[in-house]
Amino acid sequence: MTAQAAGALPFPVAARGIAKTFRRDTGEIVKALDGISFEARAGSLTALVGPDGAGKTTLLRLTAGLMKAEAGTLSVLGIDVAADPQAVQDRIGYMPQKFGLYEDLTVQENLDLYADLHGVTAAERQAIYPRLMEMTALGRFTTRPAGKLSGGMKQKLGLACTLVRAPALLLLDEPTVGVDPLSRRELWEIVTRLVREDGLTVIVSTSYLDEAEFCDHAVVMHAGQVLAQGKPAEITARAEGATFLASAPAGMTARSLQARLFVQPGIVDAVPEAGRVRVVRAAADHPAPLAIEGGALTLEPVPARFEDGFMQLFRAAAEASASRHAMTIGGRRAAGDGPAVEVHDLTRRFGDFIAVDKVSFSVARGEIYGLLGPNGAGKSTTFRMLCGLLAASGGTLRVAGQDLRGARAEARRKLGYVAQKFSLYGDLSVDENLDFFASAYGLRGSRKAGRIAWAKEQFELADFSRLPSGQLPGGFKQRLAMAAALLHEPEILFLDEATSGADPLARREFWGRITALSEQGVTVIVTTHFMEEAEYCDRVIIMDAGEALAEGTPAEIRARAAPREGREATMEDAFIAIVEAARAGREPAARRAA
Repeated sequence: MTAQAAGALPFPVAARGIAKTFRRDTGEIVKALDGISFEARAGSLTALVGPDGAGKTTLLRLTAGLMKAEAGTLSVLGIDVAADPQAVQDRIGYMPQKFGLYEDLTVQENLDLYADLHGVTAAERQAIYPRLMEMTALGRFTTRPAGKLSGGMKQKLGLACTLVRAPALLLLDEPTVGVDPLSRRELWEIVTRLVREDGLTVIVSTSYLDEAEFCDHAVVMHAGQVLAQGKPAEITARAEGATFLASAPAGMTARSLQARLFVQPGIVDAVPEAGRVRVVRAAADHPAPLAIEGGALTLEPVPARFEDGFMQLFRAAAEASASRHAMTIGGRRAAGDGPAVEVHDLTRRFGDFIAVDKVSFSVARGEIYGLLGPNGAGKSTTFRMLCGLLAASGGTLRVAGQDLRGARAEARRKLGYVAQKFSLYGDLSVDENLDFFASAYGLRGSRKAGRIAWAKEQFELADFSRLPSGQLPGGFKQRLAMAAALLHEPEILFLDEATSGADPLARREFWGRITALSEQGVTVIVTTHFMEEAEYCDRVIIMDAGEALAEGTPAEIRARAAPREGREATMEDAFIAIVEAARAGREPAARRAA
Protein backbone atom coordinates (compact mmCIF):
# COMPACT_ATOMS: atom_id res chain seq x y z
CA MET A 1 0.00 0.00 0.00
CA THR A 2 2.43 2.62 -1.17
CA ALA A 3 1.93 5.74 -3.23
CA GLN A 4 5.04 5.37 -5.37
CA ALA A 5 3.11 5.95 -8.59
CA ALA A 6 1.99 9.35 -7.35
CA GLY A 7 5.29 10.26 -5.71
CA ALA A 8 6.66 12.15 -8.69
CA LEU A 9 3.64 14.45 -8.74
CA PRO A 10 3.75 17.30 -6.22
CA PHE A 11 -0.04 17.62 -6.48
CA PRO A 12 -1.81 14.33 -7.34
CA VAL A 13 -5.08 16.30 -7.37
CA ALA A 14 -5.33 19.83 -8.79
CA ALA A 15 -8.71 21.51 -9.35
CA ARG A 16 -9.21 24.89 -11.01
CA GLY A 17 -12.56 26.68 -11.26
CA ILE A 18 -14.68 23.51 -11.02
CA ALA A 19 -18.42 24.04 -11.51
CA LYS A 20 -21.28 21.54 -11.40
CA THR A 21 -25.06 22.09 -11.37
CA PHE A 22 -28.08 19.83 -10.85
CA ARG A 23 -31.73 20.30 -11.68
CA ARG A 24 -34.31 19.48 -9.00
CA ASP A 25 -37.66 17.89 -9.88
CA THR A 26 -39.22 21.30 -9.40
CA GLY A 27 -37.04 22.65 -12.22
CA GLU A 28 -34.84 24.68 -9.87
CA ILE A 29 -31.16 24.77 -10.84
CA VAL A 30 -28.82 24.11 -7.90
CA LYS A 31 -25.13 25.03 -8.04
CA ALA A 32 -23.45 22.08 -6.33
CA LEU A 33 -19.98 23.49 -7.08
CA ASP A 34 -19.36 27.10 -8.01
CA GLY A 35 -15.76 27.74 -9.11
CA ILE A 36 -13.97 25.37 -6.70
CA SER A 37 -10.14 25.38 -6.72
CA PHE A 38 -7.84 23.37 -4.46
CA GLU A 39 -4.78 21.09 -4.51
CA ALA A 40 -3.88 17.92 -2.62
CA ARG A 41 -0.15 17.53 -2.00
CA ALA A 42 1.46 14.09 -2.47
CA GLY A 43 1.65 12.02 0.71
CA SER A 44 -0.68 14.37 2.60
CA LEU A 45 -4.08 14.22 4.23
CA THR A 46 -6.56 16.80 2.93
CA ALA A 47 -9.94 17.41 4.59
CA LEU A 48 -13.00 18.74 2.79
CA VAL A 49 -14.96 20.27 5.66
CA GLY A 50 -18.50 21.59 5.50
CA PRO A 51 -22.19 20.89 6.03
CA ASP A 52 -24.58 18.74 4.03
CA GLY A 53 -25.06 20.40 0.67
CA ALA A 54 -21.64 22.06 0.70
CA GLY A 55 -20.55 20.08 -2.38
CA LYS A 56 -18.06 17.71 -0.70
CA THR A 57 -19.53 14.50 -2.14
CA THR A 58 -19.93 16.04 -5.61
CA LEU A 59 -16.28 17.11 -5.58
CA LEU A 60 -15.13 13.62 -4.55
CA ARG A 61 -17.28 11.99 -7.24
CA LEU A 62 -15.78 14.31 -9.87
CA THR A 63 -12.30 13.43 -8.61
CA ALA A 64 -13.16 9.73 -8.88
CA GLY A 65 -14.28 10.18 -12.49
CA LEU A 66 -17.89 9.25 -11.72
CA MET A 67 -19.30 12.47 -13.21
CA LYS A 68 -18.04 15.39 -15.28
CA ALA A 69 -17.65 19.04 -14.36
CA GLU A 70 -19.35 21.66 -16.52
CA ALA A 71 -16.49 24.12 -16.18
CA GLY A 72 -12.93 24.20 -14.94
CA THR A 73 -10.10 21.66 -15.04
CA LEU A 74 -9.42 18.69 -12.77
CA SER A 75 -6.15 16.75 -12.90
CA VAL A 76 -5.94 13.48 -10.96
CA LEU A 77 -2.60 11.61 -10.84
CA GLY A 78 -1.50 13.70 -13.81
CA ILE A 79 -4.56 12.64 -15.86
CA ASP A 80 -7.33 14.88 -17.12
CA VAL A 81 -10.12 13.01 -15.36
CA ALA A 82 -12.79 14.35 -17.72
CA ALA A 83 -10.89 13.02 -20.75
CA ASP A 84 -9.99 9.59 -19.33
CA PRO A 85 -11.99 8.71 -16.21
CA GLN A 86 -11.25 4.99 -16.49
CA ALA A 87 -7.50 5.57 -16.26
CA VAL A 88 -8.10 7.42 -12.98
CA GLN A 89 -10.49 4.79 -11.61
CA ASP A 90 -7.91 2.06 -12.28
CA ARG A 91 -5.46 3.75 -9.91
CA ILE A 92 -7.50 5.17 -7.05
CA GLY A 93 -9.53 3.89 -4.10
CA TYR A 94 -12.90 5.49 -3.44
CA MET A 95 -15.05 4.73 -0.40
CA PRO A 96 -18.46 6.41 -0.68
CA GLN A 97 -20.74 7.07 2.30
CA LYS A 98 -22.70 3.91 1.58
CA PHE A 99 -19.97 1.45 0.70
CA GLY A 100 -21.26 -1.66 -1.05
CA LEU A 101 -20.52 -4.50 1.34
CA TYR A 102 -22.32 -7.78 0.72
CA GLU A 103 -23.87 -8.51 4.08
CA ASP A 104 -24.50 -12.23 3.44
CA LEU A 105 -20.82 -12.74 2.60
CA THR A 106 -18.16 -13.12 5.28
CA VAL A 107 -15.37 -10.63 5.90
CA GLN A 108 -12.98 -12.81 3.90
CA GLU A 109 -15.47 -13.33 1.06
CA ASN A 110 -16.01 -9.57 0.76
CA LEU A 111 -12.26 -8.99 0.54
CA ASP A 112 -11.89 -11.75 -2.05
CA LEU A 113 -14.75 -10.35 -4.11
CA TYR A 114 -13.20 -6.89 -4.32
CA ALA A 115 -9.79 -8.42 -5.04
CA ASP A 116 -11.36 -10.35 -7.92
CA LEU A 117 -13.08 -7.21 -9.24
CA HIS A 118 -9.77 -5.33 -9.27
CA GLY A 119 -7.69 -8.18 -10.68
CA VAL A 120 -5.49 -8.61 -7.61
CA THR A 121 -3.29 -11.67 -8.07
CA ALA A 122 -2.88 -14.47 -5.55
CA ALA A 123 0.67 -13.34 -4.79
CA GLU A 124 -0.49 -9.77 -4.21
CA ARG A 125 -3.23 -11.00 -1.88
CA GLN A 126 -0.74 -12.97 0.20
CA ALA A 127 1.24 -9.78 0.64
CA ILE A 128 -1.59 -7.37 1.37
CA TYR A 129 -4.21 -9.39 3.31
CA PRO A 130 -2.13 -9.79 6.51
CA ARG A 131 -1.43 -6.03 6.57
CA LEU A 132 -5.12 -5.19 6.09
CA MET A 133 -6.18 -7.60 8.84
CA GLU A 134 -3.54 -6.21 11.20
CA MET A 135 -4.48 -2.57 10.54
CA THR A 136 -8.25 -3.08 10.86
CA ALA A 137 -8.14 -5.73 13.65
CA LEU A 138 -10.55 -7.83 11.61
CA GLY A 139 -8.33 -10.92 11.59
CA ARG A 140 -10.46 -12.69 14.23
CA PHE A 141 -13.65 -12.09 12.27
CA THR A 142 -12.84 -13.35 8.78
CA THR A 143 -15.63 -15.96 8.92
CA ARG A 144 -18.28 -13.56 10.29
CA PRO A 145 -20.94 -12.32 7.83
CA ALA A 146 -20.54 -8.60 7.13
CA GLY A 147 -24.17 -8.04 8.12
CA LYS A 148 -23.36 -9.11 11.67
CA LEU A 149 -20.51 -6.65 12.16
CA SER A 150 -20.92 -3.48 14.20
CA GLY A 151 -21.11 -0.17 12.37
CA GLY A 152 -17.47 0.63 13.10
CA MET A 153 -16.29 -2.80 11.95
CA LYS A 154 -18.28 -2.44 8.71
CA GLN A 155 -16.52 0.85 8.02
CA LYS A 156 -13.14 -0.77 8.63
CA LEU A 157 -14.04 -3.65 6.31
CA GLY A 158 -15.15 -1.14 3.66
CA LEU A 159 -11.80 0.62 4.01
CA ALA A 160 -9.94 -2.70 3.71
CA CYS A 161 -11.87 -3.54 0.53
CA THR A 162 -10.99 -0.11 -0.88
CA LEU A 163 -7.29 -0.66 -0.12
CA VAL A 164 -7.09 -4.20 -1.47
CA ARG A 165 -5.42 -3.08 -4.72
CA ALA A 166 -2.96 -0.58 -3.16
CA PRO A 167 -4.30 2.66 -4.70
CA ALA A 168 -2.15 5.68 -5.53
CA LEU A 169 -4.87 8.00 -4.18
CA LEU A 170 -7.55 7.32 -1.54
CA LEU A 171 -10.87 9.23 -1.46
CA LEU A 172 -13.06 8.83 1.64
CA ASP A 173 -16.55 10.34 1.80
CA GLU A 174 -17.71 10.90 5.40
CA PRO A 175 -16.16 7.60 6.61
CA THR A 176 -17.07 8.19 10.27
CA VAL A 177 -20.72 9.34 10.06
CA GLY A 178 -22.78 7.24 12.47
CA VAL A 179 -19.67 5.67 14.00
CA ASP A 180 -19.07 5.71 17.77
CA PRO A 181 -16.08 7.63 19.23
CA LEU A 182 -13.98 4.53 19.85
CA SER A 183 -14.42 3.21 16.31
CA ARG A 184 -13.94 6.73 14.92
CA ARG A 185 -10.59 7.00 16.66
CA GLU A 186 -9.55 3.57 15.34
CA LEU A 187 -10.51 4.52 11.76
CA TRP A 188 -8.48 7.72 11.95
CA GLU A 189 -5.48 5.82 13.32
CA ILE A 190 -5.61 3.64 10.19
CA VAL A 191 -5.94 6.62 7.84
CA THR A 192 -3.14 8.64 9.44
CA ARG A 193 -0.89 5.56 9.43
CA LEU A 194 -1.46 5.14 5.68
CA VAL A 195 -0.40 8.75 5.13
CA ARG A 196 2.51 8.97 7.58
CA GLU A 197 4.03 5.51 7.05
CA ASP A 198 3.04 4.61 3.48
CA GLY A 199 3.05 8.09 1.93
CA LEU A 200 -0.47 7.61 0.55
CA THR A 201 -2.32 10.72 -0.61
CA VAL A 202 -5.74 10.86 1.05
CA ILE A 203 -8.67 13.25 0.60
CA VAL A 204 -11.44 12.85 3.17
CA SER A 205 -14.74 14.69 3.53
CA THR A 206 -16.08 15.15 7.03
CA SER A 207 -18.62 17.08 9.10
CA TYR A 208 -16.71 16.26 12.32
CA LEU A 209 -14.66 19.39 12.84
CA ASP A 210 -12.22 17.86 15.30
CA GLU A 211 -11.16 15.43 12.56
CA ALA A 212 -9.84 18.28 10.42
CA GLU A 213 -7.19 18.97 13.06
CA PHE A 214 -5.53 15.63 12.18
CA CYS A 215 -5.09 16.77 8.58
CA ASP A 216 -2.33 18.60 6.74
CA HIS A 217 -4.67 20.80 4.71
CA ALA A 218 -8.30 21.82 5.27
CA VAL A 219 -10.71 23.09 2.61
CA VAL A 220 -13.73 24.75 4.24
CA MET A 221 -16.75 24.57 1.93
CA HIS A 222 -20.26 26.00 1.98
CA ALA A 223 -22.95 26.10 -0.73
CA GLY A 224 -20.56 24.93 -3.43
CA GLN A 225 -17.83 27.45 -2.67
CA VAL A 226 -14.55 27.47 -0.76
CA LEU A 227 -14.74 29.81 2.24
CA ALA A 228 -11.08 29.28 3.17
CA GLN A 229 -8.31 26.73 2.89
CA GLY A 230 -4.93 26.18 4.46
CA LYS A 231 -3.36 24.40 7.41
CA PRO A 232 -5.87 23.69 10.19
CA ALA A 233 -3.94 26.05 12.46
CA GLU A 234 -4.56 28.87 9.99
CA ILE A 235 -8.32 28.29 10.20
CA THR A 236 -8.12 28.09 13.99
CA ALA A 237 -6.28 31.42 14.15
CA ARG A 238 -9.39 33.21 12.86
CA ALA A 239 -10.98 32.79 16.31
CA GLU A 240 -7.97 33.67 18.47
CA GLY A 241 -8.85 36.33 21.01
CA ALA A 242 -12.58 35.84 20.47
CA THR A 243 -13.11 32.53 22.35
CA PHE A 244 -14.25 32.36 26.00
CA LEU A 245 -15.84 30.18 28.64
CA ALA A 246 -18.92 31.54 30.44
CA SER A 247 -20.55 30.19 33.58
CA ALA A 248 -24.34 30.06 33.82
CA PRO A 249 -26.04 32.32 36.38
CA ALA A 250 -27.42 30.67 39.51
CA GLY A 251 -30.50 28.59 38.72
CA MET A 252 -29.73 28.28 35.01
CA THR A 253 -28.29 25.19 33.31
CA ALA A 254 -25.42 25.41 30.85
CA ARG A 255 -27.71 24.26 28.02
CA SER A 256 -30.21 27.03 28.83
CA LEU A 257 -27.41 29.59 28.77
CA GLN A 258 -26.23 28.13 25.45
CA ALA A 259 -29.67 28.43 23.90
CA ARG A 260 -29.95 32.07 24.95
CA LEU A 261 -26.44 33.04 23.90
CA PHE A 262 -26.54 31.34 20.51
CA VAL A 263 -29.36 33.56 19.24
CA GLN A 264 -27.77 36.82 20.41
CA PRO A 265 -26.34 39.18 17.77
CA GLY A 266 -22.56 39.15 17.74
CA ILE A 267 -22.31 35.57 18.98
CA VAL A 268 -20.74 33.25 16.43
CA ASP A 269 -20.97 30.06 18.48
CA ALA A 270 -22.05 28.79 21.88
CA VAL A 271 -21.79 25.17 23.05
CA PRO A 272 -21.90 23.55 26.50
CA GLU A 273 -18.47 22.45 27.67
CA ALA A 274 -17.64 20.84 31.02
CA GLY A 275 -20.54 22.50 32.80
CA ARG A 276 -19.94 25.92 31.26
CA VAL A 277 -20.55 27.40 27.80
CA ARG A 278 -17.86 27.94 25.21
CA VAL A 279 -18.57 31.24 23.46
CA VAL A 280 -17.10 32.59 20.22
CA ARG A 281 -17.77 36.24 19.54
CA ALA A 282 -17.89 37.84 16.11
CA ALA A 283 -14.64 39.76 16.66
CA ALA A 284 -11.86 39.95 19.20
CA ASP A 285 -12.47 43.69 19.65
CA HIS A 286 -15.79 43.68 21.53
CA PRO A 287 -15.91 46.20 24.38
CA ALA A 288 -19.57 45.59 25.22
CA PRO A 289 -20.06 43.12 28.10
CA LEU A 290 -22.14 40.01 27.49
CA ALA A 291 -25.37 39.94 29.47
CA ILE A 292 -28.19 37.44 30.00
CA GLU A 293 -31.50 38.41 31.57
CA GLY A 294 -30.08 41.65 32.88
CA GLY A 295 -26.92 40.18 34.41
CA ALA A 296 -23.39 40.52 33.03
CA LEU A 297 -21.52 37.28 32.37
CA THR A 298 -17.92 36.71 33.39
CA LEU A 299 -15.92 35.54 30.38
CA GLU A 300 -12.68 33.58 30.72
CA PRO A 301 -10.47 33.74 27.59
CA VAL A 302 -9.43 30.31 26.27
CA PRO A 303 -7.31 29.19 23.27
CA ALA A 304 -9.23 28.79 20.03
CA ARG A 305 -9.67 25.43 18.30
CA PHE A 306 -10.45 24.52 14.69
CA GLU A 307 -14.21 24.40 15.32
CA ASP A 308 -14.14 28.00 16.58
CA GLY A 309 -12.35 29.22 13.46
CA PHE A 310 -14.69 27.21 11.25
CA MET A 311 -17.72 28.78 12.90
CA GLN A 312 -16.28 32.28 12.34
CA LEU A 313 -16.28 31.49 8.62
CA PHE A 314 -19.43 29.42 8.44
CA ARG A 315 -21.73 31.55 10.58
CA ALA A 316 -20.98 34.61 8.43
CA ALA A 317 -21.72 32.67 5.23
CA ALA A 318 -24.85 30.92 6.55
CA GLU A 319 -26.33 33.72 8.64
CA ALA A 320 -29.15 34.32 6.19
CA SER A 321 -30.49 30.83 6.84
CA ALA A 322 -29.82 30.75 10.58
CA SER A 323 -32.84 30.38 12.81
CA ARG A 324 -33.31 32.68 15.78
CA HIS A 325 -36.68 31.24 16.79
CA ALA A 326 -37.78 30.89 20.41
CA MET A 327 -39.64 27.61 20.05
CA THR A 328 -42.95 26.90 21.77
CA ILE A 329 -44.66 23.55 21.49
CA GLY A 330 -48.17 24.64 22.56
CA GLY A 331 -50.43 22.94 25.09
CA ARG A 332 -49.27 21.63 28.45
CA ARG A 333 -47.36 18.50 29.33
CA ALA A 334 -48.86 15.95 31.68
CA ALA A 335 -48.16 16.71 35.31
CA GLY A 336 -47.20 14.12 37.89
CA ASP A 337 -44.53 13.11 40.37
CA GLY A 338 -43.69 9.74 38.85
CA PRO A 339 -40.91 9.23 36.30
CA ALA A 340 -41.63 9.57 32.60
CA VAL A 341 -39.70 6.36 31.91
CA GLU A 342 -38.97 3.57 34.36
CA VAL A 343 -36.95 0.52 33.36
CA HIS A 344 -35.97 -2.42 35.57
CA ASP A 345 -33.91 -5.43 34.46
CA LEU A 346 -34.81 -4.76 30.83
CA THR A 347 -33.68 -7.67 28.66
CA ARG A 348 -33.85 -8.47 24.96
CA ARG A 349 -32.72 -11.73 23.37
CA PHE A 350 -32.39 -12.63 19.71
CA GLY A 351 -32.17 -16.41 19.85
CA ASP A 352 -29.13 -17.22 21.98
CA PHE A 353 -27.76 -13.67 21.67
CA ILE A 354 -28.48 -11.26 24.53
CA ALA A 355 -28.58 -7.75 23.04
CA VAL A 356 -29.68 -6.03 26.27
CA ASP A 357 -28.86 -7.64 29.60
CA LYS A 358 -30.86 -6.54 32.68
CA VAL A 359 -30.52 -2.79 32.24
CA SER A 360 -32.23 -0.51 34.78
CA PHE A 361 -32.73 3.28 34.86
CA SER A 362 -35.42 5.94 35.19
CA VAL A 363 -35.99 9.30 33.50
CA ALA A 364 -37.74 12.19 35.26
CA ARG A 365 -40.41 14.28 33.53
CA GLY A 366 -38.86 17.16 31.61
CA GLU A 367 -35.40 15.61 31.79
CA ILE A 368 -33.01 15.20 28.84
CA TYR A 369 -31.50 11.73 29.12
CA GLY A 370 -28.77 10.33 26.87
CA LEU A 371 -28.21 6.72 25.80
CA LEU A 372 -24.55 6.41 24.78
CA GLY A 373 -22.49 3.47 23.64
CA PRO A 374 -20.33 2.04 20.86
CA ASN A 375 -21.89 0.53 17.76
CA GLY A 376 -23.41 -2.80 18.78
CA ALA A 377 -23.65 -1.83 22.47
CA GLY A 378 -27.39 -2.48 22.69
CA LYS A 379 -28.48 1.14 22.98
CA SER A 380 -30.47 1.08 19.72
CA THR A 381 -32.27 -2.08 20.85
CA THR A 382 -33.01 -0.41 24.20
CA PHE A 383 -34.21 2.67 22.36
CA ARG A 384 -36.58 0.66 20.16
CA MET A 385 -38.05 -1.06 23.23
CA LEU A 386 -38.61 2.31 24.92
CA CYS A 387 -40.44 3.54 21.81
CA GLY A 388 -42.67 0.48 21.71
CA LEU A 389 -41.18 -0.62 18.39
CA LEU A 390 -39.71 -3.84 19.82
CA ALA A 391 -41.04 -6.11 22.56
CA ALA A 392 -38.86 -6.78 25.60
CA SER A 393 -37.86 -10.36 26.42
CA GLY A 394 -37.81 -9.67 30.14
CA GLY A 395 -37.96 -7.04 32.85
CA THR A 396 -40.39 -4.17 33.37
CA LEU A 397 -40.79 -1.07 31.22
CA ARG A 398 -43.15 1.83 31.92
CA VAL A 399 -43.30 4.83 29.57
CA ALA A 400 -45.61 7.84 30.06
CA GLY A 401 -47.42 5.98 32.82
CA GLN A 402 -48.11 2.91 30.64
CA ASP A 403 -46.74 -0.62 30.92
CA LEU A 404 -45.22 -1.08 27.47
CA ARG A 405 -45.41 -4.85 27.72
CA GLY A 406 -49.19 -4.66 27.73
CA ALA A 407 -50.25 -1.25 26.37
CA ARG A 408 -47.83 -0.30 23.62
CA ALA A 409 -50.47 1.35 21.42
CA GLU A 410 -51.72 3.56 24.26
CA ALA A 411 -48.18 4.59 25.22
CA ARG A 412 -47.14 5.36 21.63
CA ARG A 413 -49.82 8.06 21.38
CA LYS A 414 -47.83 10.01 23.96
CA LEU A 415 -44.49 9.61 22.19
CA GLY A 416 -42.71 11.41 19.35
CA TYR A 417 -39.87 9.77 17.43
CA VAL A 418 -37.14 11.16 15.16
CA ALA A 419 -35.06 8.45 13.47
CA GLN A 420 -31.35 8.54 12.65
CA LYS A 421 -31.96 8.24 8.93
CA PHE A 422 -34.49 10.53 7.28
CA SER A 423 -37.62 8.40 7.62
CA LEU A 424 -40.30 10.56 6.02
CA TYR A 425 -41.59 10.08 2.50
CA GLY A 426 -39.03 11.59 0.14
CA ASP A 427 -41.40 11.68 -2.86
CA LEU A 428 -44.07 13.58 -0.91
CA SER A 429 -43.86 17.33 -0.46
CA VAL A 430 -43.35 18.98 2.91
CA ASP A 431 -47.09 19.75 3.12
CA GLU A 432 -48.04 16.20 2.13
CA ASN A 433 -45.75 14.68 4.77
CA LEU A 434 -47.15 16.93 7.50
CA ASP A 435 -50.72 16.16 6.41
CA PHE A 436 -50.03 12.40 6.41
CA PHE A 437 -48.43 12.31 9.85
CA ALA A 438 -51.04 14.61 11.37
CA SER A 439 -53.72 12.18 10.16
CA ALA A 440 -51.72 9.20 11.43
CA TYR A 441 -51.64 10.80 14.89
CA GLY A 442 -55.44 11.19 14.80
CA LEU A 443 -55.54 14.95 14.23
CA ARG A 444 -58.60 16.20 12.35
CA GLY A 445 -60.25 19.40 11.14
CA SER A 446 -59.20 22.73 12.59
CA ARG A 447 -56.85 21.15 15.11
CA LYS A 448 -54.99 19.38 12.31
CA ALA A 449 -54.75 22.58 10.26
CA GLY A 450 -53.60 24.52 13.31
CA ARG A 451 -50.85 22.05 14.18
CA ILE A 452 -49.56 21.95 10.59
CA ALA A 453 -49.47 25.75 10.52
CA TRP A 454 -47.61 25.68 13.86
CA ALA A 455 -45.04 23.23 12.49
CA LYS A 456 -44.37 25.25 9.35
CA GLU A 457 -43.99 28.48 11.33
CA GLN A 458 -41.84 27.04 14.12
CA PHE A 459 -39.50 25.17 11.78
CA GLU A 460 -39.54 27.79 8.97
CA LEU A 461 -40.76 25.30 6.36
CA ALA A 462 -43.28 27.50 4.52
CA ASP A 463 -40.86 28.31 1.68
CA PHE A 464 -40.50 24.59 0.96
CA SER A 465 -44.18 23.60 1.16
CA ARG A 466 -44.33 22.08 -2.33
CA LEU A 467 -40.78 20.70 -2.51
CA PRO A 468 -40.41 16.89 -2.27
CA SER A 469 -38.97 16.29 1.18
CA GLY A 470 -36.14 14.17 -0.21
CA GLN A 471 -34.83 17.29 -1.96
CA LEU A 472 -34.83 19.56 1.09
CA PRO A 473 -31.52 21.38 1.61
CA GLY A 474 -29.17 20.89 4.52
CA GLY A 475 -30.72 20.67 7.96
CA PHE A 476 -34.29 21.18 6.73
CA LYS A 477 -34.85 17.42 6.46
CA GLN A 478 -34.08 17.24 10.16
CA ARG A 479 -36.45 20.14 10.85
CA LEU A 480 -39.28 18.41 8.96
CA ALA A 481 -38.70 15.11 10.79
CA MET A 482 -38.81 16.88 14.14
CA ALA A 483 -41.86 18.91 13.14
CA ALA A 484 -43.73 15.72 12.19
CA ALA A 485 -42.78 14.09 15.51
CA LEU A 486 -44.18 17.04 17.49
CA LEU A 487 -47.49 17.51 15.65
CA HIS A 488 -49.48 15.64 18.32
CA GLU A 489 -47.72 17.40 21.26
CA PRO A 490 -46.09 14.30 22.76
CA GLU A 491 -45.08 13.99 26.39
CA ILE A 492 -41.84 12.20 25.48
CA LEU A 493 -39.62 12.82 22.44
CA PHE A 494 -37.20 10.12 21.29
CA LEU A 495 -34.25 11.24 19.15
CA ASP A 496 -32.19 8.46 17.57
CA GLU A 497 -28.90 9.91 16.25
CA ALA A 498 -31.02 12.80 14.99
CA THR A 499 -28.06 15.10 14.29
CA SER A 500 -25.90 12.53 12.47
CA GLY A 501 -24.42 14.22 9.38
CA ALA A 502 -25.89 17.63 10.24
CA ASP A 503 -23.69 20.69 10.06
CA PRO A 504 -22.63 22.47 13.29
CA LEU A 505 -25.06 25.36 12.81
CA ALA A 506 -27.99 22.99 12.28
CA ARG A 507 -26.97 21.03 15.38
CA ARG A 508 -26.83 24.20 17.50
CA GLU A 509 -30.29 25.24 16.27
CA PHE A 510 -31.59 21.73 16.88
CA TRP A 511 -30.40 21.69 20.49
CA GLY A 512 -31.81 25.15 21.07
CA ARG A 513 -35.21 23.72 20.17
CA ILE A 514 -34.66 20.67 22.40
CA THR A 515 -33.75 22.91 25.33
CA ALA A 516 -36.93 24.95 24.77
CA LEU A 517 -39.02 21.75 24.70
CA SER A 518 -37.43 20.52 27.92
CA GLU A 519 -38.13 23.84 29.64
CA GLN A 520 -41.79 23.40 28.64
CA GLY A 521 -41.99 19.97 30.27
CA VAL A 522 -41.25 17.61 27.37
CA THR A 523 -39.10 14.62 28.33
CA VAL A 524 -36.35 13.94 25.81
CA ILE A 525 -34.41 10.70 25.38
CA VAL A 526 -31.55 10.86 22.90
CA THR A 527 -28.88 8.65 21.40
CA THR A 528 -25.85 10.36 19.89
CA HIS A 529 -22.29 9.69 18.74
CA PHE A 530 -21.35 13.35 19.19
CA MET A 531 -19.98 13.21 22.73
CA GLU A 532 -20.11 16.99 23.06
CA GLU A 533 -23.90 16.69 22.68
CA ALA A 534 -23.98 14.62 25.87
CA GLU A 535 -23.22 17.90 27.64
CA TYR A 536 -26.79 19.00 26.86
CA CYS A 537 -28.18 16.06 28.85
CA ASP A 538 -29.15 16.11 32.51
CA ARG A 539 -27.92 12.54 32.84
CA VAL A 540 -26.51 9.85 30.55
CA ILE A 541 -26.07 6.10 30.61
CA ILE A 542 -23.16 4.40 28.82
CA MET A 543 -23.73 0.87 27.53
CA ASP A 544 -21.55 -1.78 25.92
CA ALA A 545 -22.16 -5.45 25.09
CA GLY A 546 -25.75 -5.06 26.29
CA GLU A 547 -24.75 -3.94 29.80
CA ALA A 548 -24.99 -0.60 31.60
CA LEU A 549 -21.43 0.52 32.43
CA ALA A 550 -21.99 3.95 33.96
CA GLU A 551 -24.79 6.42 34.67
CA GLY A 552 -24.75 9.97 35.95
CA THR A 553 -24.58 13.64 35.13
CA PRO A 554 -22.04 14.75 32.50
CA ALA A 555 -19.82 16.04 35.32
CA GLU A 556 -19.94 12.66 37.09
CA ILE A 557 -19.11 10.85 33.86
CA ARG A 558 -16.22 13.20 33.01
CA ALA A 559 -14.76 12.62 36.48
CA ARG A 560 -14.11 8.99 35.53
CA ALA A 561 -11.37 9.98 33.05
CA ALA A 562 -7.96 11.46 33.81
CA PRO A 563 -7.04 14.91 32.46
CA ARG A 564 -5.15 14.86 29.15
CA GLU A 565 -2.33 17.10 27.98
CA GLY A 566 -2.95 19.67 30.69
CA ARG A 567 -6.69 20.03 30.02
CA GLU A 568 -9.84 18.72 31.64
CA ALA A 569 -11.16 15.39 30.46
CA THR A 570 -13.93 15.63 27.87
CA MET A 571 -17.00 13.44 27.54
CA GLU A 572 -15.26 11.64 24.69
CA ASP A 573 -12.21 10.95 26.90
CA ALA A 574 -14.51 9.55 29.60
CA PHE A 575 -16.57 7.50 27.14
CA ILE A 576 -13.48 5.82 25.69
CA ALA A 577 -11.94 5.23 29.14
CA ILE A 578 -15.13 3.63 30.52
CA VAL A 579 -15.67 1.37 27.50
CA GLU A 580 -12.03 0.30 27.28
CA ALA A 581 -11.89 -0.49 31.01
CA ALA A 582 -15.03 -2.64 30.75
CA ARG A 583 -13.69 -4.51 27.72
CA ALA A 584 -10.34 -5.10 29.40
CA GLY A 585 -12.20 -6.59 32.38
CA ARG A 586 -14.20 -8.92 30.16
CA GLU A 587 -11.21 -10.37 28.31
CA PRO A 588 -9.79 -12.43 31.23
CA ALA A 589 -13.30 -13.72 32.01
CA ALA A 590 -13.78 -14.70 28.36
CA ARG A 591 -10.44 -16.55 28.35
CA ARG A 592 -11.36 -18.41 31.55
CA ALA A 593 -14.73 -19.39 30.06
CA ALA A 594 -12.98 -20.65 26.92
